[in-house]
Amino acid sequence: MISRNGSTDTPATRILVVDDEESLADMLTTALRFAGYEVNSEPTGFDALRTIKAEPPDLIVLDVNLPDIDGFEVCRRIRKDGFDAPVIFLTARDSTDDIRTGFGGGGDDYLTKPFSLEELSLRIEAILRRTQSDGASHQLMCGNLTLDEDSHQVFVDDAETELSPTEFRLLRYLMLNQGRVLSKLQILDYVWEYDFEGNDGVVETYVSYLRKKLGPEAAESIRTVRGTGYMLRKSVA
Repeated sequence: MISRNGSTDTPATRILVVDDEESLADMLTTALRFAGYEVNSEPTGFDALRTIKAEPPDLIVLDVNLPDIDGFEVCRRIRKDGFDAPVIFLTARDSTDDIRTGFGGGGDDYLTKPFSLEELSLRIEAILRRTQSDGASHQLMCGNLTLDEDSHQVFVDDAETELSPTEFRLLRYLMLNQGRVLSKLQILDYVWEYDFEGNDGVVETYVSYLRKKLGPEAAESIRTVRGTGYMLRKSVA
């Protein structure tokens, strides 16, 4: 569940949810209001543009697949008009090209459906910390690995390594649980958040992808625990 956010001494952060799926929009609006945010919602891109102009929000949760213009176009238009509040895209798409389009169009984060309210809350909090506070970075570190939760960047030594959103979530989960054995089912539940009908082979596949991208030293820190799952060693021997 999303934890309550904000203070009675300062105005609530204003969030605009843009999604034409009524049940999802209602759920997000209710949850974010409970968390202490001031929330409005709109079902279309043009409605969102009018609302943003009339009452600029502090952050936008923006679905990509809208019935009129898509979320990428909404983001491009508001950036062209000089509106610089952060945008989190929601979408069923997860290809590299789509992600590049989103970030290239001025987006700040990207969340693939289905997702948990807790993950959305964490993304919102991370972005607001970065944009509304002193800019301090929130990083996870293990051996020669550094994962920046705010910027969604991963570094091996000082070199940035590009990961897909799924690979990033997998590495983050391992780094949050350094020294702890995680079962494949635990990893499935956290990283993919829905049932693969017992097919946990996808975990093995993505661990393999991750090891290849991180290089030999970091790869050795991801230990396979036969019959159970995986563990990230606290340091590389």
